[in-house]
Amino acid sequence: MHVSPLAPRRLDAGWQCVSTPAGACPTPETLDTFTNWLDAPVPGTVASAHRAAGIQDDSLAQPYAMLDHWYRTTLEVNGKRRLRFNGLATIAEVWIDGRKVLDSDSMFVAHDIDIEIAGKATLFLCFRSIAPALAARRGRARWRPKLAQPAPLRNVRTTLLGHMPGWCPAIQPAGPWRAVEMIGESSASIDRVEMASNVDGSDGLLDVTVRFYHAQAPEDLRLQCGEASVALHWRDAHTVTGRVRVRDARLWWPHTHGEAARYAVKIAGGSFGEISLGHTAFRSIEVDRGADGAGFQLVVNGVPVFARGACWTSADIVALDAPREKLSAIFETCRQAGLNIIRVSGITLYESDTFYELADEHGMLVWQDFAFANFDYPTDEAFERSVQREAEQFLARTRRFASLAVLCGGSEVHQQAAMLGLPFDAYQQRLFTEQLPAIIATMRPDVPYVVNSPSAAPGDTRSMPFGTRGGVTHYYGVGAYQRPFDDARRAQVRFASECLAFANVPDDVALRAVPNASRPHEPRWKIGVPRDPGAAWDFDDVREHYLRTLYDVDVARLRYEDPERYLTLSRAVVADVIGAVFSEWRRKGSICAGGIVWNMLDLRAGSGWGVIDVFGVPKSALHGLARVLQPIQVLITDEGLDGLDVHLVNETAHDICVRVDMACLRDGALKVAGGSRELTLKARSVERVNSSELNGAFFDIAYAYRFGPRAHDATHVRLSDLDTGIVLSEAFHFPDMTVRERRDVGLSVAVEQNDGKWTLEISATELARWVHVVDPNYYAAVDWFHLAPGSTRTVPLIARNANVRQAPEGDVFAINGMRGATYRA
Repeated sequence: MHVSPLAPRRLDAGWQCVSTPAGACPTPETLDTFTNWLDAPVPGTVASAHRAAGIQDDSLAQPYAMLDHWYRTTLEVNGKRRLRFNGLATIAEVWIDGRKVLDSDSMFVAHDIDIEIAGKATLFLCFRSIAPALAARRGRARWRPKLAQPAPLRNVRTTLLGHMPGWCPAIQPAGPWRAVEMIGESSASIDRVEMASNVDGSDGLLDVTVRFYHAQAPEDLRLQCGEASVALHWRDAHTVTGRVRVRDARLWWPHTHGEAARYAVKIAGGSFGEISLGHTAFRSIEVDRGADGAGFQLVVNGVPVFARGACWTSADIVALDAPREKLSAIFETCRQAGLNIIRVSGITLYESDTFYELADEHGMLVWQDFAFANFDYPTDEAFERSVQREAEQFLARTRRFASLAVLCGGSEVHQQAAMLGLPFDAYQQRLFTEQLPAIIATMRPDVPYVVNSPSAAPGDTRSMPFGTRGGVTHYYGVGAYQRPFDDARRAQVRFASECLAFANVPDDVALRAVPNASRPHEPRWKIGVPRDPGAAWDFDDVREHYLRTLYDVDVARLRYEDPERYLTLSRAVVADVIGAVFSEWRRKGSICAGGIVWNMLDLRAGSGWGVIDVFGVPKSALHGLARVLQPIQVLITDEGLDGLDVHLVNETAHDICVRVDMACLRDGALKVAGGSRELTLKARSVERVNSSELNGAFFDIAYAYRFGPRAHDATHVRLSDLDTGIVLSEAFHFPDMTVRERRDVGLSVAVEQNDGKWTLEISATELARWVHVVDPNYYAAVDWFHLAPGSTRTVPLIARNANVRQAPEGDVFAINGMRGATYRA
């Protein structure tokens, strides 16, 4: 995004920091005895300063929040300025030379300070230990969750990242985690810009308020939004406002359903020249509760959307502030996988403006929890004032973003209380039922509000907040609770705002990057495996349950006799499970309107919850999602005695003429049954075709009748464009998911380079299951897929880092293949 030269200037250079015992230095003058100052990145944390100084990630898991930390930099100023502190973690003081000018007790609140300096001054930031705040009495909690420790964290407005044993590294945040800015260096410096858009019939309306730091002589200015333009009005010498109407506005859509249309916004005229204010977009979002009032489906621009995505934690657990390039790569990876929603969980924090800009740009919906989770929060006036300011500031700065689709009170507060035995009335909190809804109604009435994740449908006081048949749920039936696949239908999930957590094994390259962590079940390996506090099992155990039940594997024996095979099948089985559940939820007749996987990103190296590893490389789980979440998609569900149902999804705004081909294969290549059909898929529709309609005769395609030996090993369904013959989507079904025998499936691979980009052409003479690429310097943009006999797949390669100069060199494998295929450019 282009930043106007009149915008606030980041003070991001020349910082140093030092850590001291709690309370050791009451003022800057007492810092003289400490000489071990470190150069410090700002925005950043004490942990990120230590990382920049060469401290290894393993050594950064420290209780920084229990010490004091001082930052300093030199200001050179002549005249009046405004300092803006966008985020100070957590109990903070600001000093100019020896004068304290600010106290702050929330990392989620921004502060402005007006200063007047002639010459040089030293700006000090002090981050005090949170221990006194934890020890302060603030009323008795009605329940004490195990998620975050210690329990008095409920009293402190800080992220739970770093305070959740078993969930994430214990890197406690302390420092200026958001930008420190200076305003007023130019006579026309902009203090702040507020933009709010809405839809009026077929038009878009944009309201803009620009506040200048210095008083201005009013002059003629115009507000431009795309091609539309309107004169601005001076409210006072500092403030100019305007409303522009964009006729027949192009609407913003999640990328799965249309174009994420955005409009450039500018101020033109007068002595200012042209001032870029960024972008805006127009869309409407509502929630359809269904005829029974118990459902939850997002409706964007009048169109119901099946929302699918993953929960967000942090793209940088150390600094808490990831660069735009890293965030952009993550958004692009999610887009390619067919995800269209990201949930920022209440255990984390409020993301940056850059995060929301990229969500707008990539057509990604954002479900934003307020930063509350699990606790029974205080009700005193000071806490409520802090929350009010926190929520209002967040909503004000994100008002411009179309991607903000759901606002939620927090994570698992109601669930925690209910699971501890409290009745409905006992765990209601005014914070969630009154205060936050009132703020949203005033500032973001265009965004639906959910009281908690999970929570029962509005008005339902009898169901558990984590019940699956109404409202929004955290569904771990298939997954943590090790239920069979049919539970995904029996549970009647309406919307899963969390689901399907596994210890997802990264690729071999990522595993080798962490010494002694590539051997499953060893102590170093287990450090990277998440677990719920107090549970006697971890999420390796969850994955291994499905490895045992679906693939009929003696897990322990495989793990110590053939660890490489164990890792390969571990990656494959997660893709199978995820694909089966989302195929069920997206099928014709499903009442489910969305699922958000826990979790998007790993927070440390190893077998974590993330579907993307710490190096930004997609894991098999994300590739499994990509196989079933595309806007144009063919899916298969096993209907037992009724055979297989083939579901054809078209989320686009256009009808498409397609051909459906089905082949039942024996010995990986011989077609023993099948058929085809041509039809028109209506826009925004899901159609269903039963396998018997395609076969034209009885065939025990699901191997449900078992009148004799199974006649086939797999069913392959291909959806093609009728006019061009281009394959739009493929789906596979295996009546027996085990891999008892491996055979030569005829894998071959060729390397090609076009316009400086490398691709692989991968072919197989027989059906190849879960084809995957292993390359030390590149990873496959399309990986972990099935390859039909006689077919070829083009796979783009992506360099693992910007410094890669080597040509691709690696191997391609299939889990049912005896041998892989080697390639070298």
